[in-house]
Amino acid sequence: MRARYGVPLSLTALGAAGLAYAAGFEVRSFRLRRVTVPVLPRGMRPLRVLQVSDIHMVSGQRKKQRWLQSLAGLRPDFVINTGDNLSDPEGVPEALDALGPLMEFPGAYVFGSNDYYGPKLRNPARYLTEKVQGRHGLNGNAPAVGVVHNPWEDLRDAFDAAGWVGLSNTRGRLKLEGIEIALTGLDDPHIKRDRYAEVAGGPESGADLSLAVVHAPYLRSLDAFAADGYPLILAGHTHGGQLCIPFYGALVTNCDIDTGRVKGLSTHTAGAHTSFLHVSAGCGTNRYTPVRFACPPEATLLTLTPRD
Repeated sequence: MRARYGVPLSLTALGAAGLAYAAGFEVRSFRLRRVTVPVLPRGMRPLRVLQVSDIHMVSGQRKKQRWLQSLAGLRPDFVINTGDNLSDPEGVPEALDALGPLMEFPGAYVFGSNDYYGPKLRNPARYLTEKVQGRHGLNGNAPAVGVVHNPWEDLRDAFDAAGWVGLSNTRGRLKLEGIEIALTGLDDPHIKRDRYAEVAGGPESGADLSLAVVHAPYLRSLDAFAADGYPLILAGHTHGGQLCIPFYGALVTNCDIDTGRVKGLSTHTAGAHTSFLHVSAGCGTNRYTPVRFACPPEATLLTLTPRD
């Protein structure tokens, strides 16, 4: 009997321990990623950009709130929020409380699908089958029906009141003590709200730096930004794969970008141009899958430096 059942019982115990770690520890093990990106004109002082993404706030997540508030101590030059702030229609006050200290800094934002709609309970294995079939979000899937509508307007109004620049299929600018940053953003490609034709044309003249911002790093958006010559693209959405295999990495990205670029700094080439791409693994999860494994929750401090 021992020889027959020993291995299955051991695997069950190992799986239970892994689940307990993923749901009880790692999902709350918040980290700060630091990267340096050489995209500024020569002679310009470095700029520190804090990117927060995929907060997926649910009422009662006090540790996440305190950690996000503490990021204000980094004193960034400006903040970029790449969407999916909510995973609970009741989570707006707590999301705004968590981001309150960061809203004292200049900033800009785009929204993701979970800002607009509440999550639905689904089998996590569908992410694997959809990857094999090339189906992601509404891109190839039937439109969502019977979904919960989140009060995203309250988020928008609070961000706008703080002076953050909304970038949903539009352009905006940030002025930082004599430095002017031009920003071009898209609404979420994951639910087909992106309208690149409305912002096409590439970096703006007269700005010291132009950045591109989008929630989900779908290839059509990355191709358009890179072909237009943006030096840096910021995105989120992927959760870094969320459930990864140690020493291997992510299995899925929940969009059509490859797993090799599911998080962190990489590049993207389209046409004759190559852009830096930073994808944040985010600091939250869908409320129905509150686990992370080999992929801690994060925010990123990007230090932008002059080009070589």
